[in-house]
Amino acid sequence: MQKPTGSLRLCELAEQFGLRLEGDGDTLIEGVGTLSDADGTQISFLSNPAYRAQLKTTRAAAVIVSTDDAIDCQVTALIADDPYVSYAKIAALFDPRRPVSAGIHASAVIDPSVSIGKDVHVGANAVIGPGCKIADACSIGPGCVLIADCKLGLGSRLVANVTICEGVTIGARTVIHPGAIIGSDGFGLAFDKDHWLKIPQLGSVRIGADCEIGANTTIDRGAIGDTIVEDDVRLDNQIQIAHNVRIGAHTAMAARVGISGSTQIGQYCMFGGRSSTVGHIRIADRTTVNGNGVITKSITQPGTVWSCLIPAQPVQEWNRSLAHLRRLEKLARRVLNLEKQSGK
Repeated sequence: MQKPTGSLRLCELAEQFGLRLEGDGDTLIEGVGTLSDADGTQISFLSNPAYRAQLKTTRAAAVIVSTDDAIDCQVTALIADDPYVSYAKIAALFDPRRPVSAGIHASAVIDPSVSIGKDVHVGANAVIGPGCKIADACSIGPGCVLIADCKLGLGSRLVANVTICEGVTIGARTVIHPGAIIGSDGFGLAFDKDHWLKIPQLGSVRIGADCEIGANTTIDRGAIGDTIVEDDVRLDNQIQIAHNVRIGAHTAMAARVGISGSTQIGQYCMFGGRSSTVGHIRIADRTTVNGNGVITKSITQPGTVWSCLIPAQPVQEWNRSLAHLRRLEKLARRVLNLEKQSGK
């Protein structure tokens, strides 16, 4: 449940976001809540059919619904083509987090060569190294480090304790969450007879505009050339992007995804949690990889959906399945022998 940050009338919300109103437009909304927990000052939404039954019992002041679901709504309804998208827009109006104000904290350390635009916020204990360029309206939160020669685009935001390594470029309005590390060395090694040699990582990282990078996510710099994240890419927490990967615009990845080096990912792709790829492959536009999926070869056909790994099942069933799996090689040899005997 969000704390109130002000109030808006339902008729104002309907007009602002182009929604059809069914009910009392003068009702005041002070925040958002779930169907099960919202009270008479909050608005909720329904996008997942699994929660449809809660429409009949919700105590929300209003619910954002589709035309098909509106018939079951017992309270005031805002009818949308896509309730989830409309909820996202409305919820942004009730974000209770304190906005940052322009200014540089006394404890920040900023090299004299740094270029800083207008209305920039620099938080406590931030460090901005030589040659960095900070555009207007950027926010650099407490504990952030920009090592050297970094560029932050207009209105970009480093929330807190973000590390941006040498030569990294961040596009306009991109948000990077706490603990993320952008531009660390990739895993480049050569084995020389009896020991490892480090391969210099001579590239950097370029991140486009309107991206969001989750907490503790790492994006490695390129070995030769840059690692590239195009516009409007959304990366969840604890993701690993290896050196020289390219991620196409509007692609989204859930937590703990791992993308190996030099993989090229198309636009509008979606990766479920803990999915991964091997290196040096290409993924076509609009590919979906379900959770825990492991992609081991290039995907050339756009718009396909990929899965692997067996979903959880009762332990007794799993033990039986595993027993069959262990006998699979023996069964395959038996089938081959039978085919030979039958002349096939």
